[in-house]
Amino acid sequence: MDPFADTLQRLREAFGSGRTRPAEFRAAQLKGLSRFLQENKQLLQEALAQDLHKSAFESEVSEISISQNEINSALRNLRAWMKDEKVPKNLATQLDSAFIRKEPFGLVLIIAPWNYPLNLSLEPLVGALAAGNCVLLKPSEISKSTEKVLAEVLPRYLDQSCFAVVLGGPQETGQLLEHKFDYIFFTGSPRVGKIVMAAAAKHLTPVTLELGGKNPCYVDDNCDPQTVANRVAFFRYFNSGQTCVAPDYILCSPEMQARLLPALQSAITRFYGEDPQSSPDLGRIISEKNFQRLRGLLSCGRVAIGGQSDESDRYIAPTVLVDVQETEPVMQEEIFGPILPIMNVGSLDEAIDFINRREKPLALYTFSNSNQVVKRVLAQTSSGGFCGNDGFMHMTVASLPFGGVGASGMGSYHGKFSFDTFSHHRACLLRRPGLEKVYALRYPPHTPRNLSVLLMAMETRSCSCALL
Repeated sequence: MDPFADTLQRLREAFGSGRTRPAEFRAAQLKGLSRFLQENKQLLQEALAQDLHKSAFESEVSEISISQNEINSALRNLRAWMKDEKVPKNLATQLDSAFIRKEPFGLVLIIAPWNYPLNLSLEPLVGALAAGNCVLLKPSEISKSTEKVLAEVLPRYLDQSCFAVVLGGPQETGQLLEHKFDYIFFTGSPRVGKIVMAAAAKHLTPVTLELGGKNPCYVDDNCDPQTVANRVAFFRYFNSGQTCVAPDYILCSPEMQARLLPALQSAITRFYGEDPQSSPDLGRIISEKNFQRLRGLLSCGRVAIGGQSDESDRYIAPTVLVDVQETEPVMQEEIFGPILPIMNVGSLDEAIDFINRREKPLALYTFSNSNQVVKRVLAQTSSGGFCGNDGFMHMTVASLPFGGVGASGMGSYHGKFSFDTFSHHRACLLRRPGLEKVYALRYPPHTPRNLSVLLMAMETRSCSCALL
């Protein structure tokens, strides 16, 4: 028996009824999401602490507050986003009405990951609801405590004829993907992203894939090493390194490495104390499987800082590796943990070549006191996002799209980009029924004169002339 059939039918019928389309309904759904966050803040913080040992600070900054900001932005701008967008017309359509209408796709599937289990469930959900869709949310089964809150509490705040949460692991997700959806939004690994995309292709379903990759961090010799160390360490070890946009490795000269190492040690000690395992601000690895994978990576290169681990606590110390070879496992896969390899390059050209011969990353970081260096890396590389002289702060700017390119993903969201992602942009032209004699120049029998006039009238340009 199909465990999802009844739920999917209920959601499709609700969408077909048209109830999700009015702005008032969409706003009510968004306000329900807001109440969910406000009334269950402590419950959510406890769940995140149980899953990932997240501090109240990390939970607030990277999960709760950022989701609330996304809701607030959608509520403020909803009617403006929904408004038909008028477009320039050619001469042949000057008397007509041409516009883009933003329509909901219909039934949307959101598959969320475990590393930011609240934020990465709610942020796309905001966009899907604001765009007027019915939504089926599949939270990660790995972050069990947050999954339970999302499944048991969140539906109480939304119209349950238009929203549902389904649970399960890879087998259930595979069954789910056999069904036809109108849009699929997936956040996770490239390996699973390929499975999702293959399943979607069977139904010609459009997808957004928010994947990952190895995000380079080039550090120029012309830098203050302590400033770089502070910023890189903060963003590398935030959420115990389990962040898809975290700096994954450093490229720098041997001379800068010698200056960076004591600065990184100083930053780690100031952030997490002499015994980082006892720090309330350092998270834990999500699962035994991930812990064992990460512990295996500690044998790559040479441990310069950290390297300690405790299986019983799923703890891995903030670690820096040096003397790393490009062929070693730590440079072949996304680390997704508190391990930072440093690789040496002889020049900026060598760093750019190294970055460009690998898959396009989700994010790329460059540190330099020289604007020319930063702009050159930006100009000569490709990545989902880019930030000069800091970590993933570009993600906090709602007016910037967030998404990957190539192997790091396709499509984008955040702010209005979320609304646009979950909306079909329908091309509309409304023509009056009269003026048939004028329009008749299109019809056979064709003449050179009519062709000339028609081609001129169809040129793609904005024209204020009201005559045909």
